[in-house]
Amino acid sequence: MLKSEYMTEYSDFRSDTVTRPTEKMRKAMAEAVVGDDVLGDDPTVQKLEAMAAEIMGKEAGLFVPSGTMGNAVCIKVWTKELEEVIVESRAHLYNMESTHMTFIARVTPRPLPSVRGAMDPDEVERSIRKPSVHIPRTSLICVENTHNNWSGAVVPMENLKAIREIADRHELKVHFDGARIFNASHASGIAVKEYAKIGNSLMFCLSKGLSAPVGSVLVGPKDFIEYARRVRKALGGGMRQVGILAAAGIVALTDMVDRLKEDHERAKKLALSIAELPGIELNPEWIQTNIIIFGFDHPKFSIPELLAKLREHKILALATVGGIRFVTHKDVDDEDIDRAIEAFKKILF
Repeated sequence: MLKSEYMTEYSDFRSDTVTRPTEKMRKAMAEAVVGDDVLGDDPTVQKLEAMAAEIMGKEAGLFVPSGTMGNAVCIKVWTKELEEVIVESRAHLYNMESTHMTFIARVTPRPLPSVRGAMDPDEVERSIRKPSVHIPRTSLICVENTHNNWSGAVVPMENLKAIREIADRHELKVHFDGARIFNASHASGIAVKEYAKIGNSLMFCLSKGLSAPVGSVLVGPKDFIEYARRVRKALGGGMRQVGILAAAGIVALTDMVDRLKEDHERAKKLALSIAELPGIELNPEWIQTNIIIFGFDHPKFSIPELLAKLREHKILALATVGGIRFVTHKDVDDEDIDRAIEAFKKILF
């Protein structure tokens, strides 16, 4: 697919959410057979939801407009007001989703530290609380993989399994924020279906590395999805002829998964090339997938000043938790990587 004029002018590393739909997606959208999804008769949405459930080994799926809504719906379904949810302290759904746990589900987050996204199972178990007049009941544990704010780290399967076992012992549910679960699968060699076994529910995004224009999918038990559909409607997420968007999601799942390894390779190349430059604090060995987050401490430039300098060189990136974030994706090619490396060298030397 040829780059647009904007994409040629700038190398956009702000996020993999900036990806444009492929020509095949656009064609599928134009030709999609649609109905009214709120009334339950959009066949293209139904196909996407069934496909997602099958891929993840769950009973049912639900198409939602965004990953944030997906996580919000899942937490609302699994919890009651005045309860408590265990989360990792840098979790996206705790730090970067506009406080929906307290605003929508009306539950208290209980953040725990981790080693690059992997919470200590013993600490998780010690943190589970029974209710009293003073304290809330712990009812849900949330995990994330890949872990966005830990530079796209892949949380080890043995850690996730240990947390699942703890949840089972205490009769708790587990929600899996799998926004980039296909990236985790490519990097680890573990099938997404195996990761999905960890969660009673799982959310994954179509609009990040898989390059669809809009949407995420929830998967889980049939009765969970039925209630999640009601919550989605209550949040304003009931859409009508949304098969137009679901059609792009189907292409994303069939065509865009295997190419994710290219994003990982480019991220590693970029990390290795800039790690030793003045002011950059980065361990390239930590770069497992398509996200690079690095600290920056330079006598001449602050983080905002560096981002401004990079923009002058037609490189777009973002400040985030832990420093500066670069994300590789379908619309970043080898030329963009070389442009970014050259820009860093010109600015920092």
